[in-house]
Amino acid sequence: MIVQVNKSLVFSPVDIEISYKKQNPFLSSLKVQCLCSSRSSQNAKVSHSGPVQSPVTLHSTRVSRVARTDAQRVLFDYLHCTRNFDFNDAEHISKNSPHFIENLLTKIDNDKDVVRLLNKFLRYNPINEFEPFFESLGLRPSEVPSVLPPHLMYLGDNDMLLENFHVLCNYGIPRSKIGRMYKEAREIFGYNYGVLKLKLLAYENLGLSKTTVVKLVSCCPSLLIGGVDREFVNVLGRLNRAGLKNDLIGGYLSAKESYDWKRLIDTIYFLDKVGYSEEQFRDLLKTNPVLVFEGSGKKVYLLFGRLLKLGLKVNEIYSLFTQYPQILSAKRVKNLLRGIHILLVIGMGVEDIADIISTQMELLCSAALKGPVTLRRQFKDKKDSLCQILMENPLELFRLDSKSEVESSKMLSSRGPTNKLEKTAFLLRLGYVENSDEMARALKMFRGRGDQLQERFDCLVQAGLDYNVVSSFIKQAPMVLNQTKDVIEKKIDCLTNLGCSVNSLVAFPSYLCYDMERINLRFRMYTWLKEKGAAKPKLSLSTILACSDARFIKYFVDVHPEGPAMWESLRNTSASS
Repeated sequence: MIVQVNKSLVFSPVDIEISYKKQNPFLSSLKVQCLCSSRSSQNAKVSHSGPVQSPVTLHSTRVSRVARTDAQRVLFDYLHCTRNFDFNDAEHISKNSPHFIENLLTKIDNDKDVVRLLNKFLRYNPINEFEPFFESLGLRPSEVPSVLPPHLMYLGDNDMLLENFHVLCNYGIPRSKIGRMYKEAREIFGYNYGVLKLKLLAYENLGLSKTTVVKLVSCCPSLLIGGVDREFVNVLGRLNRAGLKNDLIGGYLSAKESYDWKRLIDTIYFLDKVGYSEEQFRDLLKTNPVLVFEGSGKKVYLLFGRLLKLGLKVNEIYSLFTQYPQILSAKRVKNLLRGIHILLVIGMGVEDIADIISTQMELLCSAALKGPVTLRRQFKDKKDSLCQILMENPLELFRLDSKSEVESSKMLSSRGPTNKLEKTAFLLRLGYVENSDEMARALKMFRGRGDQLQERFDCLVQAGLDYNVVSSFIKQAPMVLNQTKDVIEKKIDCLTNLGCSVNSLVAFPSYLCYDMERINLRFRMYTWLKEKGAAKPKLSLSTILACSDARFIKYFVDVHPEGPAMWESLRNTSASS
């Protein structure tokens, strides 16, 4: 936008010799005559932001590359020599505001004498310097008008804007990212001298590297408003507890995304609530961080909401997430949502779909289905017949519609009716009543084939526990048998190595549900405290393992002056191993 200066402004001519070879090897030596405004003109303000028609004839012919290059040189000269801009600022603005350059060229009617005509034009028509400035910071031309300050045309009139802009540049934030920061968090460009730098350093003090802070505030400039964002600190703390280093968060962020840290920490707490262990949470972030971070956990909420709409209760969904933690991989979420969509399209009721999800979750997540057209073709568009068959035998869905017939046949052979019979037989031996509601719930809660469940059960008996005792506490904590035999044996060995009796599992069978990292870390801390005489010699398993992280730190870490340092050392050792 070119604004005519008020007639009352006074200009004094000066001759300036500019050697472009010294300042820029790409530019040739050029002598131009231009006009510098007096002090009064430098502080000029305009009372309107709309464009003013130039007396020079406008044209709409296509701009040549030579004309554009010449215009960039003239703009650089104007900003650096006439307006006393810093060399780097003037160069960046002149080379990264193509839309403004094109508009500037429309003010002259001869692209063969661009330098002389533009110099003449700028001599009498000072520009609104905010326009090329904001465009050079990465804003689209259509976004620039909305961020232009009213009644100002010279950048020097907003010294705080320039000061904070230079703080961000000097810190290492790319100029092309600063436009978005200004658009989303304009307040940070009004900070007084030194304030913005302190806010950047505050995030470094959380243990983040400078590179990570640059990426972080580029994506989320709102973090620089007010104090250190508490929700972000909570997210960082949760990653630390999972054994992930602070700077890894930089790898999870995308410059194209905006992040809601409140919703993100809620998503992480949701995963905690449904039973994700530290190890599972860490694996999820390593293999599929997009699911948690993209849209600030939107995909997790989308899946949760879809299951709620189908009529599943919150506790049932929690149970499904606990039984099938792998459900949150990108591929499995896609398969599950597609399977639900197909069942809805063929006309199946939501209650029937919910039943299929409850019993065939693993297959729905694993199998890539073609679509409803394939199913309809099999039954000649007879929806009622199709729905009835699938309700009676949901496995038909995967036989008829799986993209990989070989893969589906393998899955069906391993998860067919025989598997259900074996699992039912195992549960009957545990004391469940056939065809009871309790049996139906147990079939959903226990994962694995009947022979696998029996093998895990026998593992506990062989460790020295009474058969009836194991049967009893398996009913209390069925998730114990959802682990492999090797994992169960490893946890029992760990228990005995800690000097505890296997019979202590009778009072606290949930010990077997905690991940090895939590067990080792907490018991090593407890052992150290006992050696220092700061803890009772015989505490129960539940006292050490079941309490929250905050409570454990309060009663098992902070009780000794050297406790925090020892705890941090143990965590670092655990994370590196």
